[in-house]
Amino acid sequence: MLFRSIHSEAFRVNRIIEDLLDLSRLESEGQPVREPVPVGLFIAEAIERIRAMADQRGIRLSFTEPDTPLLVTGDRRQLVSAIHALLENAVNYSPDGDTVLVTTTRYESSDDISTPLVRIAIVDHGVGIPARDLERIFERFYRVDQGRSRQTGGTGLGLSIVRHVAQNHGGSVGVASREGDGSTFTLDLPLTVA
Repeated sequence: MLFRSIHSEAFRVNRIIEDLLDLSRLESEGQPVREPVPVGLFIAEAIERIRAMADQRGIRLSFTEPDTPLLVTGDRRQLVSAIHALLENAVNYSPDGDTVLVTTTRYESSDDISTPLVRIAIVDHGVGIPARDLERIFERFYRVDQGRSRQTGGTGLGLSIVRHVAQNHGGSVGVASREGDGSTFTLDLPLTVA
């Protein structure tokens, strides 16, 4: 019992260190490496990274590749990291046997430049987020439920990492959620225009 507790805490501390290093790297790198990255590719890579965790809980990850290939100019590693963090939260806070849905939608921005964007949405039917916490969840170390975060191994840095990746790529991240009804996180990124 004591060994299991020590092992669990060591794993959690290791996760915090890894997330802090990722966040520090994101802040110091500034603009990411610029190369065309297919949206379906970095989403599929993030899904594969989280699949074992989802399978352990019987959670299905549903994603259909876009009909038309969509490209984002940016850093593939950062993009995979952002989607992985969003998927990890969705899996952690969903009931066993549920489905996490990942969708992509192309749309035109409403600014003067009319830059085409892709909206990546990650939808879960989990515990949801209380309204009082919605504005703070992208802050470093902020946790809605301290006890559950410790249980799931959360570090309180994942959503902060997502926000930095979005900013580094000229995009944005948002959330719509209601306590008890699940959450929809969106990552909007400018598309590469051919």
